[in-house]
Amino acid sequence: MTVNRLGVTGSLLRTVESTNPAESMIEIVRDHSRRVKRWQHGEMALRWAAAGMLAAQEQFRRVKGYRQLPQLLAALEAATAEEPGLLTAPAAGDAARVATAG
Repeated sequence: MTVNRLGVTGSLLRTVESTNPAESMIEIVRDHSRRVKRWQHGEMALRWAAAGMLAAQEQFRRVKGYRQLPQLLAALEAATAEEPGLLTAPAAGDAARVATAG
């Protein structure tokens, strides 16, 4: 699903088209957990990722075009009403079938 299909325009469009906010957060999470040498289990990795995201939160700023978020929500609800299951993650077997079919 693309933002163009949802009718997002203006400054909100520029915000959601960019991967910079996500990349910035990922870099902060990496930096935050850089010195961990012995990852013991998946829960530990999740805790460190959450701690890094909380550290990254301090650098977040207001979303440009935030006044258009209610319109984006309405467009998402309309799109998912027309195509049930659109935002549902595929099962593991479905992903393999899609990869081999495409």
